[in-house]
Amino acid sequence: MKKLQMLLVFGMLWAGVLQAQQTQYMVFDFIKVEKDQLFDYIEFKDLLEKVYRQALNDKQINGWDFWSLQNGADGGDFQYIMVTYYNDPVKMMNGVDEEAMIQYTKIAYPHLSDSQVRELFKQSLAMRELPMRLYMKVLAATEDNFQFKPGVLASFDLMKAVEGMYSDYEKSEIEVFKPIHQSRIEHGLMGHWSFLRAALPQGSEAGSTHLTVNLYKDYMQFFNAQAYEDMNQTAEQRAAVNAGLNSRDQKWIYLATLENVVR
Repeated sequence: MKKLQMLLVFGMLWAGVLQAQQTQYMVFDFIKVEKDQLFDYIEFKDLLEKVYRQALNDKQINGWDFWSLQNGADGGDFQYIMVTYYNDPVKMMNGVDEEAMIQYTKIAYPHLSDSQVRELFKQSLAMRELPMRLYMKVLAATEDNFQFKPGVLASFDLMKAVEGMYSDYEKSEIEVFKPIHQSRIEHGLMGHWSFLRAALPQGSEAGSTHLTVNLYKDYMQFFNAQAYEDMNQTAEQRAAVNAGLNSRDQKWIYLATLENVVR
């Protein structure tokens, strides 16, 4: 009996460890580049893909995406969104520092000298601004086999939970909206959905507290999803949806196309 109890306790502890290891963390960097430097930066992002692939091989990150914005907040505040994936909050906060980036660049471009690599990074950092960075933790996601590849479409929806309704909002996203998005995926109307919470404590003046990621294979699927209306929803389901909508303020929607990806 004691052995059985010990096995059960060990199993619960191991399940907790596995769950912690499977938690995904994401850093969203919103990037602004001056118009006269856009062409140079397009070349630099291709270099970034090779560098972050080395970081993935080194197990410093879980993945990396580079998205080109189709729309945004105030007419060109950002042109790109860079997303870096981690399986550990400490790694997320430390990020990939500049010295490590330089070392990975040397591996990806062995023909470049140390001084050439450092000058390349100096120039690239000078041509961009990072007006906003979000540290996020994934709370829920749909079950799917969505393939990240250049050309897929994303809607990044920044949300702010209504004061006093923080837990109500999270519950509605997970229990009400996740099944709706799962159904859309099963009907071929979208590719993936995930719900994220800010990983760092924020004050009441924070612009957003949560984020949802909606992924589509192309514009056709995106517009079909916008036009879709579930006529089979019950009155109770519609009430739950409306309660969820009232528990948050949808601050901004950023529509973006995937240009570079590392997995």
